Order: sequence, then structure tokens, then C-alpha cells
Amino acid sequence: MKWEYILLNKEDKIATITLNRPEKYNAFAGRMREEILEAVEDVREDPNVRVIVITGAGKAFCSGGDVNEFVSGTSEALSRAACSERPTMSKIVLAINAAEKPFIAAVNGVAAGGGCNLALACDVRIAGDRARFGEVFTRRGTHPDWGGIYFLPRLVGYGKAAELIFSGDVINAEEALQIGLVNRVVPHEELMEVTYQLARRIARNAPIPIAFAKRGLQNFYQTDLAQALDYEAYVLNVTKNTEDFKEGFKAFLEKREPEFKGR
Repeated sequence: MKWEYILLNKEDKIATITLNRPEKYNAFAGRMREEILEAVEDVREDPNVRVIVITGAGKAFCSGGDVNEFVSGTSEALSRAACSERPTMSKIVLAINAAEKPFIAAVNGVAAGGGCNLALACDVRIAGDRARFGEVFTRRGTHPDWGGIYFLPRLVGYGKAAELIFSGDVINAEEALQIGLVNRVVPHEELMEVTYQLARRIARNAPIPIAFAKRGLQNFYQTDLAQALDYEAYVLNVTKNTEDFKEGFKAFLEKREPEFKGR
């Protein structure tokens, strides 16, 4: 499928979605949101894909909504704010969240506004040392979108989330690491290699327990210890009847790498 604003590559069970509007710092515009949704839905359903990386072309990850669209009143975020239809950006976040596969954000530069929150919607965030993060909405007279008010406090705590959203301050990669916004910071030149190293390690593992673990981790705020233990017991009972379970233990005994099939 050919898109105008994004690139999709699949290799070695890893899919890479690249926001490809570098001359505008990958700001959301036109059909870009719809294209991202189409790509996310594509990789969710592809049985040959086990991990998805989202990154940006050029110097930025994503600078958020295109300011020109907001000023002209043609932005989807504005046109659908007062209607009951769920905007595409919300559908993207829900699709990432519901996917049974891990999403990794490789943040190569500025991630501002909706771009910042797209990274937060992913399961793991790896930042290059040139990355910057900003919940800049209040500085533009608007409110966070792309799930920012949901993901940010879960990552950094209520107080720090409130500070970042109320102030609109932009922080660098090291501060993002200190407050738990990102998993790690690496030299800019090593970002994609480090990201793919992690993606390959994940892709080698059994996809069924990863899918269950993602769902369990997402519910940790709503689950008490007894519920967590019951969930683990249920998943163990499911996985022990899979081919991958048998393959994992057989490979261990035979001192070789397992070949998981997702069955």
C-alpha cells in the first residue's frame, strides 16, 4: 500500500512505521492520521509481524498537529471536537493499546503535543540524546489529545504530569529518563540499532504470553494482588497447552534457541 505521509517496512518479524513529513517535522496534516491508522491496523493483523517500531524521518519524531491547519480551522482535532464521532487520533491510540504486539517508539528528535503522546501510547520508548518532549498544548490555547492525560500520569505520576501539562515546558531526553517518561537514552547515531536490538530480542520470544503480559500490565492500576495472581494462573493454564510452550522447554533442554510459531 502506498501512502503520502508515512512509510511502512517489514523485515525479520519487525514492522517499522516511519512518519514521513520531515520538512514539517512530521507534523500531522491531511490524511496523515488516517494513514497511520491504516498502517497500525495492517501490522496488527499481519501474522508475520511480532513487534512494531514507530519513528520519524529527518530531525524530528513528530511535532504534533500542523499549526497551519489549526489556524485555518481545517484540523481534524478541531473539526471533530464538538461531534460524537471518535477522531482518528483516538482510534490510533486505541488500536495500539488493543494490539497483542509490543509497540516501541524510537524518538529521534522533538516529540511535541500529539507527537509526544503518540510516543507515550507505545509500550516502550527509546530516545536518542537529541530528543525533546513537550506537552505544549496550553501554550497554544488547547488541551492534550492522543491520550496524554491518560498515559502521562501513569508514567511519571500525577504531580509531574500536572507540571508538564500546565506549564507546557519542553524537557530534554535526560530529564525524560529521570522522570520515567522513556525507558532509556542512547546516542542519536545509535538509536535505531539499539531499538532494533530490543525489537529482535522481543520478536524471538513467544508471542502468545507476550500478548497476555501486555494486557496484564495495562491493567495493573485496576488489579489487586489476588486478581493479578488469578490472571497469571489463567494465562499459565492457556500457555501450557500451546505448541510454543512445548518448544520453549524442549529447546532449553536441547541447549538451542527456540523457534516459536505463535501457536
